[in-house]
Order: sequence, then structure tokens, then C-alpha cells
Amino acid sequence: MFCKTMVATLAAFALITLSACGGDNAGQGDHSAATEAEAQPAMPLTTYKSATCGCCQLWIEHTEDSGFSVSARDVEDLNAVKDQYGIEPRYQSCHTSVSPQGFIFEGHVPAKIIRQFLQNPPEGARGLAVPAMPLGSPGMEVGERFTPYDVFLLHSDGSVSVYAHIDSIEAQH
Repeated sequence: MFCKTMVATLAAFALITLSACGGDNAGQGDHSAATEAEAQPAMPLTTYKSATCGCCQLWIEHTEDSGFSVSARDVEDLNAVKDQYGIEPRYQSCHTSVSPQGFIFEGHVPAKIIRQFLQNPPEGARGLAVPAMPLGSPGMEVGERFTPYDVFLLHSDGSVSVYAHIDSIEAQH
């Protein structure tokens, strides 16, 4: 008797669960950022970094949590990578990422900003850079401490302009 009751209960639970999953949720409008990132295809990036850099690994986790597929490459000579991609010293940081289209993302650029850039790359753009390692940027979190910073647009002609100004922790996500 117990087995029949248990089977009936499990069958009812499975039916309810499947019914809930099979409904049309298009009109509900209550989607989290993680759900939206999961719904989009993963955007690949190759990230060149030092094997011992903890903040680089945290940035990679932030980026992967935001729907990117990151192939991390530990390299001995990061300066050679930065030279290869023409990143001037004043715009350098601890890691360099490259998209399949050849766009460069230097340093702790928020994944949200990378996605925005890749969805509509500005004409003549080479990529984006967050120089140094701003406190509170993705991968550089220290409690609630935060230093506002700029995300720079690297142009093909060698010039640079501000692509985005990040003035709060919330603006990064």
C-alpha cells in the first residue's frame, strides 16, 4: 500500500513539475540578468594571463557567469601579447582578451560592456580597455569599496576615447 501511495505521489509531483516547465512564459517579463545571459549563445573569448594572477581568474568567472565562454591561456610574457595587439602601456592591465572577430578587451572590462560592444561594434574600433586594476571592477572586488573608472574605446587609427564611465558597482552588472 505504501509503495502505491508513494508512486502516485511521485507521479503527481512529476506531472505538476512538467506542467510548470512547459508553460509559455513570454508575457511574464520577470527575467534575471543570468537568465538572459543563459538564453543567448555563449560568446567566446581567449584570455591571455599570468598563471598566478588571482584577479584574472575572478574576472574570467565574472565573464563566464555573464554568458561568455572563456579559453584562458597562461603565458610567460604578457608584454609580448600586448605588443602583438598594439596595446599602449598606459592602457594595459593584467590580462588581454580577444574575440574571434579580433576585437581586444584589455583588463577588467565588465562583461556587460563587452557584450554591448560586440553586439554593435563602433566603426573603426579595435576594442576596449580598462587600464590598471580599478578597485571594485569585476575581479577586483574588495567588499563594498569602489573606485569609478572609464572604459576606453581603442580606435584603429591609434586614438582613444571614453566608451563608458562606470560610476558604481551596480553599473557594471
